[in-house]
Amino acid sequence: MTDYFVIITGDSDTHIKAIADNILRQLKNKKTKVYHKEGFQSLRWVLLDYVDVIVHIFRGETREYYGLERLWADAKIELYTDQKQ
Repeated sequence: MTDYFVIITGDSDTHIKAIADNILRQLKNKKTKVYHKEGFQSLRWVLLDYVDVIVHIFRGETREYYGLERLWADAKIELYTDQKQ
């Protein structure tokens, strides 16, 4: 069980790795340790487990295929984007 899922889409293997590395670095600087991480071999779906928060970083087609948002359709969703409104 976890309190939050953070679901992110990356555009390429390099982009996904950069996002994951930045999250790991930023939280390590705040003395927050990752409990488990996986997916760095294929970079299609990287998972960073911080126990109360699990971060999923997907390639677009992988995110669509697994559809975590559909599996947790009853959960409250907050959408954040880096695009200008």
